[in-house]
Amino acid sequence: MKVRASAPGKAILFGEHAVVYGKPAIAVAVDKRARVTIKEGTNDNTEVKIPKLDIDAVINHETGLVTRVNGSQLEPCKFDAGIMEYIQVALSQLGTPLDGLKVEVDLEIPIGAGLGSSAAITVATLAAAARYTQEEMTLETLAHTAHQVELQVQGAASPLDTTVSTKGGFVYFTREKGALKIKPALEMPLVVGYTSQPGNTGALVEGVRQLREAHPTIVNPILEVMEDLTNQARESIIQGEEKEVGELMNINQGLLDALGVNTDELSRLVYRARHAGALGSKLTGAGGGGSIIAYCPGKTREVLEELESIENAFQVGISSQGVTW
Repeated sequence: MKVRASAPGKAILFGEHAVVYGKPAIAVAVDKRARVTIKEGTNDNTEVKIPKLDIDAVINHETGLVTRVNGSQLEPCKFDAGIMEYIQVALSQLGTPLDGLKVEVDLEIPIGAGLGSSAAITVATLAAAARYTQEEMTLETLAHTAHQVELQVQGAASPLDTTVSTKGGFVYFTREKGALKIKPALEMPLVVGYTSQPGNTGALVEGVRQLREAHPTIVNPILEVMEDLTNQARESIIQGEEKEVGELMNINQGLLDALGVNTDELSRLVYRARHAGALGSKLTGAGGGGSIIAYCPGKTREVLEELESIENAFQVGISSQGVTW
């Protein structure tokens, strides 16, 4: 028996970090996906292959240990963001015990780049596992379970990433109402540039929490402004106001800088994108490395070439399709 599932990555246009504190965010599912294949294995352990990360590992379900197929210890490298832990925890979430499997992950999304790779892998793994065990799971249950996996692995996480990976599309997200689809009245040509230094989501979220705890009268107003900015951005996107969308992205970047999650490398990408013609550019995701996203109507080629001249970059499309299984 062999089953497959896939889920898209995401890019946050507005509201990262503030969303952890119940504020809204705007995000898009991108046309880069994680694809997970599950089939029956040859013994009681589960073998996981992720060719892009050079991972060929075994999960021992009795001991919980993860080792390479050759028996050596599997040390998480700086680029894999602990992906094996997400897979291990995801496989433990279903009602039916899962062991003796072969799991292969085909990954189009850069790891640690703020593009939701862990959420996409978690959602796709859960969906494939549910299909393998023939367990009924709604999209809402899948998104909720995937968020619980991220919470267990990271310690703190917003439901945004797993919701977008599950449902796809262009969304305005709040904790109270979940993901509400947005219908833009404008084209959204987007270019992502990502650094060779990945961000650590858990550590960055914790850093903002500590900053807020140390300076609540300063940081809380920043989060409130982010909420107002995100709501205004939603209206500008719906009304087709290109210039305003770009300006609000640039303001959002300044607020993220104030929270201490920017880096020299990200700043260089942000400003080079603007100089090449992007109306707006900002880091996307947790920061501390990872990616920036540039909104560049009429200047996609120029921005892409500029970013490619100094780092990794690619044009992204918005995926209307979420998880497939």
